[in-house]
Amino acid sequence: MNLKGILAISGYQGLFKMISQAKNAIIVESLIDKKRMPAYTTSKISSLEDIAIFTSDEDLPLLKVFQKIYEHLNKGEAISHKSSGNELKKFFTEILPEYDKERVYVSDIKKVIQWYNLLLSEEMIDLEEDEKDIEENAEGEVKTDDQPKEKSQEEEEAKDSEEKPDEKSE
Repeated sequence: MNLKGILAISGYQGLFKMISQAKNAIIVESLIDKKRMPAYTTSKISSLEDIAIFTSDEDLPLLKVFQKIYEHLNKGEAISHKSSGNELKKFFTEILPEYDKERVYVSDIKKVIQWYNLLLSEEMIDLEEDEKDIEENAEGEVKTDDQPKEKSQEEEEAKDSEEKPDEKSE
């Protein structure tokens, strides 16, 4: 699951995917109805990857909250964001018992649940994909910056050795 490029825009319902950048705005596409529109610099735009939930220890990134919901519900859909405040608090306490009950309001819980259900319906939440990425990083299958540098140094040495015989023959 990657939240990069997924945006919440104040005053608009749902989430948006960033498509491109214009001179004084960004072009976004609604995940609900797939309509595109400009989001101007005067709009309050928040990237989901920058949002975190207050907990008693430290702030928990939204991605980790979504992962906890996903695991708790066995890849299923969460309760409706239109449920009563008490039901939403009870559900959120089951998922994240350490959340700060004084600083996280019911409106915040509603947004998190609505966003989770929207991302799940758009098949943008896939915990198995994240596990594969973690396994690949642990096994060292992903290329690092050092590998291309070593290869380019070897190529330079090969070029140098090829050039030296040519210089001697002249």
